Amino acid sequence: MRVRAPELRGRRWLNTGGADVTLADLRGKIVLLDFWTFCCVNCLHVLDELRELEERFADVLVVVGVHSPKFVHEADPDAVEAAVERYGVTHPVLDDPELGMWDAYAARAWPTLVVIDPAGYVVAQMAGEGHAHGLGVLLDELVATHADVLRRGDGPYVAPPEPETALRFPGKVIALPGGSFLVSDTAHHQLVELEPDLVTERRRIGSGERGAPFSEPQGLLLLPDGDVLVADSVNHAVRRVDLADGTVSTVAGTGSQLRTRVEVGDTSGELSTPWDLAWWDGRVVVAMAGPHQLWTVDPATGVARVLAGTTNEGLRDGPPSDAFFAQPSGLAVSPDGTLWIADSETSALRSLVASPSVGAEVSTAVGLGLFDFGHRDGDADQALLQHPLGVAVLPDGSIAIADTYNGALRRYDPATRTVSTLARDLREPSDVLVDGDALVVVESAAHRLVRVPIPASTRVDAGAHRVRRARTDLSPGALTLHVDFVPPTGQHLDARFGDPTSLTVAASPPDLLVSGGGTSPGLTRELVLAADGEGVLQVSVAAAACDDGDGVFAACHRYQQDWGIPLRLVDGAPTTLTLPLRSTAHPGTPEP
Repeated sequence: MRVRAPELRGRRWLNTGGADVTLADLRGKIVLLDFWTFCCVNCLHVLDELRELEERFADVLVVVGVHSPKFVHEADPDAVEAAVERYGVTHPVLDDPELGMWDAYAARAWPTLVVIDPAGYVVAQMAGEGHAHGLGVLLDELVATHADVLRRGDGPYVAPPEPETALRFPGKVIALPGGSFLVSDTAHHQLVELEPDLVTERRRIGSGERGAPFSEPQGLLLLPDGDVLVADSVNHAVRRVDLADGTVSTVAGTGSQLRTRVEVGDTSGELSTPWDLAWWDGRVVVAMAGPHQLWTVDPATGVARVLAGTTNEGLRDGPPSDAFFAQPSGLAVSPDGTLWIADSETSALRSLVASPSVGAEVSTAVGLGLFDFGHRDGDADQALLQHPLGVAVLPDGSIAIADTYNGALRRYDPATRTVSTLARDLREPSDVLVDGDALVVVESAAHRLVRVPIPASTRVDAGAHRVRRARTDLSPGALTLHVDFVPPTGQHLDARFGDPTSLTVAASPPDLLVSGGGTSPGLTRELVLAADGEGVLQVSVAAAACDDGDGVFAACHRYQQDWGIPLRLVDGAPTTLTLPLRSTAHPGTPEP
């Protein structure tokens, strides 16, 4: 049985010169749908993974990005258009704010990839990142199988006009001795030193070409010796800049993205999307957005070590070895030694405190989890943020938050445990810095830095939101959970040294899951759900598949994905749940 791919429909098309695109237009091409949303670091990883495949199969492959928003802000058409430019997307993008295509193709996770053959039939679906090798094998097979019907030549991509602004989607800023400021000019792949007026350029560091030496640089840190460290996000590295002559060197990272799970205390030569840096407790701390962790890096030796986080994406407090983060993206340190973290995907303000008597502890000041966000002030237990990216410590000890997707600056007061609003109507503020009696704000989507006085707090309640995804109805009681994983041609699950898979299951609220939680090998798990209720089933999986034919020296590839499945318990609903890590499960309309 073959399955016809559902037609492509949405609000509008980007990167096509204004033209709509149908599957009929793409008949004779191999089509790869990339369901993504611009908040998601895993989706950004896939954009980079696809670049090589788009070049290699340029005359037969059409990649179509289907933008499926998680946050309310991501449904804004201007924000989608800006994100397509910000991340250098060079293929057509279908803007689908109502998630119509998400539902039609039975997507359950960001990112999800769907492959459609030249005749218009779905041949594969996979979730998460790390599929580039397997996709390359599959594309080679499709090219060979459909050689007689392939339509070679250019696809529907039309490059948009080249923008002209001095800065382009700046990310982070620090103050330098002498009163100037250093900003990461992220989409220009450079650093820029600005005069105190925040406009006049003193100099630029870096070639401006992606990857040499920077690729979408983000966080900056002035070291005690006067050099600057750079979180070079897409190069998966921490760089050192000698401000005396602009020389750039590598402190940590190989340029390749970390693909293995590393736990608290482990060291690694590879990094994954470092986003911000801070000096804490005599160490350099890195907000490692890719694996949802905090790391430390020794600037003298380059040794990189996991400080906190399990790699599971979510919001869970406790000892560093047990805590869950979700794309930590901003760091700041209070005079009392508290490390504050903007945990973007949980729309949360978190903290890490090192206490000699009880050990280090991660806690949440503001935020409810992966699926709850909004703009609501008041008591911290019910206050809401929306994908914050930056934090700073104000002179009174309170915390300023760059509440990015609310376009606001917020204030958290640890003494009263309340949240208020400092400023609104900013365009994706991504960082904030205290400068005397004023704040320097990186207004990323406006391509500028602005200075505003530290204002008095006001109280705002613009509403609460939940991620707009249809709930999955499941039956109370016994549930069989299965992760579908079919290794690419030429690979196999190698069990000679034990089961090469790992499955982690949890729920929010926890009492939704009666039994079957925790981490153990295998891709199938028998769960018991509560008698009624609704919430989120959290599933994390990893599988290692090795190349055939090379014995113990075979190269192995890690496949990993996290799902957050909004669910409702309903009598008579399904008693099985299958999630595709890499499968031939076919969404769409079956044909005999």
